[in-house]
Amino acid sequence: MPVDAELPACPICGKPGQARFSPFCSRRCADVDLGRWLKGGYAIPGRPAEEAGDSPDAASDSDEMPEK
Repeated sequence: MPVDAELPACPICGKPGQARFSPFCSRRCADVDLGRWLKGGYAIPGRPAEEAGDSPDAASDSDEMPEK
């Protein structure tokens, strides 16, 4: 990457990013981001299991063979 190219701001603290830790500014900010991933901080919320039809009762009803 060229020396004069501007990197985007660090997504954790907003300081200018460093090529060595891209897209972060430091090892610390990279580790903070990793910790958030490992703790589930970036999870995408979904519908509760009852609404999604993923309850064990719903699965057993749909797995049964139709009667002839």
